Amino acid sequence: MPVYRLLRFGPLLALSKDSIARHAAKTVGNRKGGETMQKTLTIVAAALAFGIAGTAYATPSTQIWIPSTDIQAFGVVHFGADTYNSVTKEPSATTGNTINYGLTAGIVPHDDKFGVEVGVDYRDMGMGGSRNPWYFNLKSGIKEGSFGGMTPSLAVGGYDFGTKSSTASATDFRTDSNILYAMAAKTFGPAGRISLGYFSGNGKVLVDDTGKADNTGLLASWDKALNGKWWAAVDYQGGKSSYGALSFGVAYTISPDSSFIFGYNIYNNGKLHDPTFEFNYDVNF
Repeated sequence: MPVYRLLRFGPLLALSKDSIARHAAKTVGNRKGGETMQKTLTIVAAALAFGIAGTAYATPSTQIWIPSTDIQAFGVVHFGADTYNSVTKEPSATTGNTINYGLTAGIVPHDDKFGVEVGVDYRDMGMGGSRNPWYFNLKSGIKEGSFGGMTPSLAVGGYDFGTKSSTASATDFRTDSNILYAMAAKTFGPAGRISLGYFSGNGKVLVDDTGKADNTGLLASWDKALNGKWWAAVDYQGGKSSYGALSFGVAYTISPDSSFIFGYNIYNNGKLHDPTFEFNYDVNF
């Protein structure tokens, strides 16, 4: 049975990547406690970005690769343009470039504890993926500290709900990865934020290089606002499917509603894909 590469581009996603202005304000606010959080939320709203807890794609709001517990503000429409480029110069079955354009929007009126976002992506994998380019996502969650200072942020959601549920050929493959996940995150002062979660996807799509289902695993990340402009993160998604990866990167805030991310992805299964550089531009409307 041939193995079709179904790469998740556009985590986190991710959510679409969020404005890093939101990352910085959110993380600093959570670190300083309740009063500062209220001030931070005001700043974030003015910047058209809202932190639920304490990162993207119109894949759900993400860190570098995996979903985060953050959620877009009500009425904010987030646009993300993400590119993933193989570091290998010679073309092969494990190389290729992907472009993802996404929209993510908050759909629940402002609430200091709870939020919901929905998103849609257009994804061109340069390998026939544009035949079925549309993917959808949904996430809901609560903010860090909503039920006391020690409570983490929590989020549940799903992403990469594609429109093709059967494979016609190696270039016209199914896209219904249908990944569900749950995440919790907690900020530890100047050390930054730690996030942990678990995911489960479609075992007919999330497969290893032998075609065997590998559709569940760990989600983990560390992220931190370095200052008012720079943010950094490292994240991990388990498994030997094309979704499994160790990723790290930095983001720079260009303006209150725009930012870019530069990251590097090392896939757990090198037989499915070589490492990629990613560059993401994000803007809120």
